[in-house]
This record gives sequence, C-alpha cells and structure tokens, in this order.
Amino acid sequence: MTRIAVIGAGITGVTTASSLMDRGYDVTLFDRNRYAAMQTSFANGGQLSASNAETWNRWSTVFKGMKWMMTRGAPLLVNPKPGWHKYSWMAEFVASIPQYRANTVETTRMAIAARGLLKEKAERHGFDFDCEDRGILHIYTDKAEFAHATAVNTLLGEGGLQRRAVTPDEVRSIEPALTGDFYGGYYTESDFTGDIHRYTTGLAKSIEAGGAVLRFGTDVETIKVDGAGVRVTWSRNSESQTDPFDAIVVCAGVESRRIGAQLGDRVNVYPVKGYSITVRLDDEASQQAAPWISFLDDEAKIVTSRLGKDRFRIAGTAEFNGYNLDIRDDRIRPLVKWCERFFPGVSTEHAVPWAGLRPMMPNMMPKVGQGVRDRVFYNTGHGHLGWTLSAVTAEMVSETVAASRVVNAGAPGRVVPLAADRMAAA
Repeated sequence: MTRIAVIGAGITGVTTASSLMDRGYDVTLFDRNRYAAMQTSFANGGQLSASNAETWNRWSTVFKGMKWMMTRGAPLLVNPKPGWHKYSWMAEFVASIPQYRANTVETTRMAIAARGLLKEKAERHGFDFDCEDRGILHIYTDKAEFAHATAVNTLLGEGGLQRRAVTPDEVRSIEPALTGDFYGGYYTESDFTGDIHRYTTGLAKSIEAGGAVLRFGTDVETIKVDGAGVRVTWSRNSESQTDPFDAIVVCAGVESRRIGAQLGDRVNVYPVKGYSITVRLDDEASQQAAPWISFLDDEAKIVTSRLGKDRFRIAGTAEFNGYNLDIRDDRIRPLVKWCERFFPGVSTEHAVPWAGLRPMMPNMMPKVGQGVRDRVFYNTGHGHLGWTLSAVTAEMVSETVAASRVVNAGAPGRVVPLAADRMAAA
C-alpha cells in the first residue's frame, strides 16, 4: 500500500482518511487531542445545509460588521484591535466580492453532492449520528431580509437546489412548536441535520477497525518533504519518533495556515469563532415544546437542530477575534434569549455553552487540492460549511491524490476511483 498521513481528526480529516482508504491507501491520522472531533467538529449547529451555501462576500456584510463593531451581542462581531493577519484577510474578503455569485453557485453544487455521500458513508460503516431528515426552514420577520432570500434563491437554483417560499401560515404548519410573527420563509425539504461529533467519532472507530492508524494525543513537530517522500516527526508524552509516508493531506482547521507555511504554501484561513448551546430537554414538557424541524434565522444568524429526543442545539454568530476560544456570556446570552423567544415552553435551565473556531478562507471557498510541492495536499478552510461539504471535499482531494503520478508510481491499477460514481448517485 501507499502510505498517506492525514493531519487533523475533525470531520474533514476523518472523512478524508475514509475516502483514501476506499481507494486502497494505508492511512495514518494525527491529532493533538485524545479523541476525534474535539475542536470545531464538537458542537456545531448540526445542519447539512445546501440552503445555507450563500457565501458572505457582500458589501452588506462589510457594512454590518462596521455597524456592529461596538455591539457585544451582535450576530457579527469584529474586534477592532489591529492585527496584520485579520486586516489583510479582510482586504482579500472584500476583493472576492466580485466572485460572490459564482462561488455561491459552486458551493451549492458541492453541498448537494455531499449530502448523499455523507449518508452513504454512514450507512456503509454502520453508525448512528442522530440524523433528522426533516428539511431546514429559513424564517424571516423582516421584508427586506425575505427579499434578499428571494434573490439568493435564484443562485441556489442555478446550483441545482430546490427551495420553496412559504407563507407565515405555512411556517407555523411546518413546525407547530414555533411561536412568533413572521413575514415568510423558505423551506428546503432535502436538507437535514445530525450530530457532527457522533458522526466523526463513529467513522473514526470504523476506519480504525478497518486498518487505519489513529495517532491521537500527538503533537506533529516537523514535516519534511523531498523526492523520496514525507517524514513526519511527532511526539507524545515527551517521546518522539519519525514516520515515513508517501504523501500528506493537511486537514488541520485553523492550524492549516501554520502547517502550510512550514510546507511552503499560503493557506490563508482565519479563525472565525462561532458559539452554540446544547439545551438539555430533561422534562417531557420541554421535549414537546422543542422543534424537530431545523431552523435558520438569517437576520440573527442562528441555526438549530434537534439531536434525538433530549437535546436541542442552537448555534450561530461570527466573531473575528483571533485564536481565542473564550466562551463569553454576552455571546451566549443571545442564543438563550432566541430560544426563549421562539420556543418559550423549552426550559433553558440546562444549556451547555461551547465555542469553536471555523477555518475560513477570504473567498469562502475551501482549499482542496495539491500544494506547491509534490506529495502535499490540502482539504481545509471550509468556514461555516465544514459539516455540509466534508464528504464531497474528501472525495475531491482523494481523487487528486489518486491522480498524482508521484504518489502512485510503481502501483498501477491499485487505485479504485469511487468519487465519480458516488457523486453522480448523490
């Protein structure tokens, strides 16, 4: 077998390892945490949402960020403290505004393909991830926000997504537990939700049983690449060793920038913090009052998912504050208040807060493919759509590895190309 190292055991790294193994590769997966999915893939919003494929590169996003800069509970918060990486990233974000339309359409296409691939992988490996296949409902209390959603719907349609407008009465009939007054909504029946942590850990256990080597609790110290291969030096408990590989795939989230620089690549991900609360539905009244349909409130930038009968996940907001994982009460409180406003029968007494750093590229498109050096590949920078896009970008980068003449030298006929068939089926 050809040996591949994968750096990062979040949803992107584990799905990449699985897709590489499908092609016959011998995979070793590295992560500094003791378990898979302990960082950004731990407690996200749970949505597999092609309906949320719109990229953020619009002037209105820039103006909102400026307006909300001093509002601590705002949906989008930018720390004004000077920083070269942050401001240069934002300059590239603005420069990518002309690609907003094309990137939104392309992201929609990838997200649609990913949904089927993700379900197929779970069925084939035989694990449960609290999947709720009930669609996603975007809700609007404001006419202007609904009008923008109508314009976005044209782009999503170009990407192949079917999403229909619904009236306020239809909003309430789709989810009777919802309270409040609404201007309208958009409903995507083909979207669904699930527990990203359960999915990632379930898949990690399955690929380990299938022969993958999982080196958890390890620090990758150096990566050296030359014509002979890749040498990864890693340590655990003050003991280090060096392992040889034929190639490496970097799926390291916000750490991809640092690793990429070591390998001669500019991977301009910025850590955009998101928050969530997991509301424990410990009593029957809360279980009855919580929704089963998944919501996206575009104005508040909040998403929800029901994770089994006794958990309700509420997530959202975007915070530009560097590599900071502090859980701030003023950022968590709007999520709790949102729940109490729209689902007053749900007890928020036991709401577990969490924060994670989304690895976001300035153009909102993931970096998938080969680096400047042979044997070096990337699958990172998915931003707010890592869970949604992971299955398809894992196939894309695995196909790129399979097409590499360097990696496959001397091994003709060994690689089984699966991505084309699976994406077509999806």
